[in-house]
Amino acid sequence: MENNVLGTALQPCCFDPKTGYYRDGYCKTGAEDIGTHVVCAIMTDPFLKFTLSRGNNLITPIPYYQFPGLKAGDKWCLCVSRWKEAYLEDVAPPVILEATHEKALEYVTFEMLLEHKYTPTT
Repeated sequence: MENNVLGTALQPCCFDPKTGYYRDGYCKTGAEDIGTHVVCAIMTDPFLKFTLSRGNNLITPIPYYQFPGLKAGDKWCLCVSRWKEAYLEDVAPPVILEATHEKALEYVTFEMLLEHKYTPTT
């Protein structure tokens, strides 16, 4: 059983588009996941532009890798190092703590994640 940054059971991030290193909807990781895709975030235009400027195009679909291309509002499991880089540049997208793997805490603080906690509007 995998845990999230709150110390409870890891919740799914998104099934449409199907995210996660293993494309199972969860921000799980393993030895083969060099990017450590453990942060469940909700995409924003500023973040998508930022990561594109860093050479990681998350906008254009790549069917070979089952990658649909992302737009603002989509949920996606991000590499924790890219999320941290965006945080330092003040463009980090909101994070769903319940779906963010505890491994993220090896790279960023809980306070950093909490500062960007996604809060749904009603």
